[in-house]
Amino acid sequence: MRFSKAVVKCRIPILIVTLALMLPAVLGMAGTRINYDMLDYLPEDMETVIGQNELLEEFGKGAFSLLILEDMPAKDVSALKKEIEQVDHVETVLWYDSLLDTAVPMELLPDRLYDAFNAGSATMMAVFFDTSTSSDLTMEAIREIRSIAGAQCFVSGMSALVTDLKDLCEREEPIYVGIAVALACAAMLALLDSWLIPFVFLASIGMMILLNLGTNYFLGEISYITKALSAVLQLAVTMDYSIFLWNSYNEQRRLHEDKREAMAAAIQATLTSVTGSSITTIAGFIALCFMTFTMGRDLGVVMAKGVLLGVIGCVTVLPALILVFDRPLQRTRHRALIPDMRGFASGVVKIFPVFLALFVLIVPPALYGYNRTNGEVYYDMGQCLPEDMAYVTANKKLSEDFGMASTHMLLVNAGLPAREVRAMTREMEQTEGVQYVLGLESAVGPRVPEAFLPESVTGALNSGKWELLLVSSEYKVASDEVGRQVDQLNAILKKYDPSGMLIGEAPCMKDMIETTGRDFQVVNAVSIIAIFLIIALVEKSFVLPFVLIAVIEAAIFVNLGLPHYLGQSLPFIAPICISTIQLGATVDYAILMTTRYKMERIGGAEKRQAVHTALAASIPSIIVSGMGLFAATFGVALYSEIDIISSMCMLMARGALISMAAVILILPALLLLCDRLICAATAGMRHIPSQNKQYVSKQEVYAK
Repeated sequence: MRFSKAVVKCRIPILIVTLALMLPAVLGMAGTRINYDMLDYLPEDMETVIGQNELLEEFGKGAFSLLILEDMPAKDVSALKKEIEQVDHVETVLWYDSLLDTAVPMELLPDRLYDAFNAGSATMMAVFFDTSTSSDLTMEAIREIRSIAGAQCFVSGMSALVTDLKDLCEREEPIYVGIAVALACAAMLALLDSWLIPFVFLASIGMMILLNLGTNYFLGEISYITKALSAVLQLAVTMDYSIFLWNSYNEQRRLHEDKREAMAAAIQATLTSVTGSSITTIAGFIALCFMTFTMGRDLGVVMAKGVLLGVIGCVTVLPALILVFDRPLQRTRHRALIPDMRGFASGVVKIFPVFLALFVLIVPPALYGYNRTNGEVYYDMGQCLPEDMAYVTANKKLSEDFGMASTHMLLVNAGLPAREVRAMTREMEQTEGVQYVLGLESAVGPRVPEAFLPESVTGALNSGKWELLLVSSEYKVASDEVGRQVDQLNAILKKYDPSGMLIGEAPCMKDMIETTGRDFQVVNAVSIIAIFLIIALVEKSFVLPFVLIAVIEAAIFVNLGLPHYLGQSLPFIAPICISTIQLGATVDYAILMTTRYKMERIGGAEKRQAVHTALAASIPSIIVSGMGLFAATFGVALYSEIDIISSMCMLMARGALISMAAVILILPALLLLCDRLICAATAGMRHIPSQNKQYVSKQEVYAK
């Protein structure tokens, strides 16, 4: 209570300090680098990651792009190549004139070399950068190349993807944050009992969101997915805490004449309740930190920090704002639009066997769809961009004109004899889906000394430690076909050079697929175990955690099973994150109802009466909370053109509604079914059955 009274007493200093922190928060947010490259989050000890680092260290090459030029004379292409070479951080540009003067007809090149770089009226050049794939400097170089080359140039490669992704995110983010705020505000205006309180909530939560985003500065950088989702998620998840404080304050106003005493009591009640509620949500986000694919840790840390700041804001900043604006808040109160739910609760309790049967019937197909959805996710980040984006257009050109869908790179020991490199190259070219393998040996052939080649070519392809070869593949990144191809190429490579490394977007994606497949199982298990233990401690029961988690997990199965039946493919990160977020964020609905059910049973109510009272009392809070999460995410899902953000927000919006329905309809039925077991395995409830038997008989006597 001492803390609560201190908050009330220091309400003005609290607001002054919080407002003063907004400036460094904004500066910290602006200074936090955003990473748009998903491959950066692979574990550092993976061979593909080690190979990428070797490429940058030994060759000075990090990022790699292919440029397609249409309807451009050879002399103009050569002139453009020279301009591109002058762009900052372009390390090497390889084209026909890297080998021969443009005065020599291209047709004199070996057929496979000519076909590799020419198709009809289109020609292709390879550009290497001395910075990493998702470096800000690389993205700036991509933009400059596009401006120099004009409409006839199409730039493909991972760096082009992250450039377009960054530009699209920066255009969209202010709009969809505005949409989330507007819809969340509309939901609160419709469901709460004051016309002004939603704006006070948004002011308090908004300041905590800014603090969360500002303190990300100390993390160095965050992923674009974390940046895109953190503000929306923090708004949706921590809105519950604000609603609880407001309801508690209004209850205390009826018990205390002094509004400051009422607020101190409300803060104390809120702190006790919200602490237990927030721990389950934080546990859900912390579970993401157990992913070896470290983007999970990125999102988990930021969101756990956001929830913690949300709780702090709810018991410090929000009470201060409510007290400052108490008079207009009280004047703008109105009757809540949610009707009395006792009649509805009676109906649910009366026909509870129907909902038990529904639960039993829904789970098998939901679980089947859930397992199928997890196998139908996509990993190609190009799929998350709109069809008219420059990167997507370039990839189509590359596939249609040159039959190329991906490019791998080989790092081979520079001391490996040329004849073995040629033998390895021939064997690799026999691998299904491989168009060609290009290196020094394929460029000059066995009869031409390497010394005859210009230094710009030999230096670009041989560092003294490694020789670099390019492998052109017909298969798309992250496809099953390219996965098998990578395995075959790796087997051939290791046969000739055990130290050699196969790197590039497709091999990295294959590692990511294998890594996240394991992560999904680990994160699910960690989140369920952590939340099970928290519920067991909070409810002092061994049985209730099983009941509550069963209800929310069933809702998760339905939510993540629907994409399979709807023929939708999800980005790979969505099922991993959503299963954890939905469990952590919506299990609170079940805890709220169960806590009231326990209180009623301990107070002497018969099981049906206890469930009825708990359901009727909990429905308004559950509806407000669920609709808040739905409103904050649904608008973003409809607006965003980035599929990974749109999909995750749609899953969160739909998950809120499904969890809400499951808790309101299924949980009461399970509480009634398992009542005897719950009483036997819950502290403080072991003697309830006999008490209730006496209680019921008294009621029956009274009825007679």
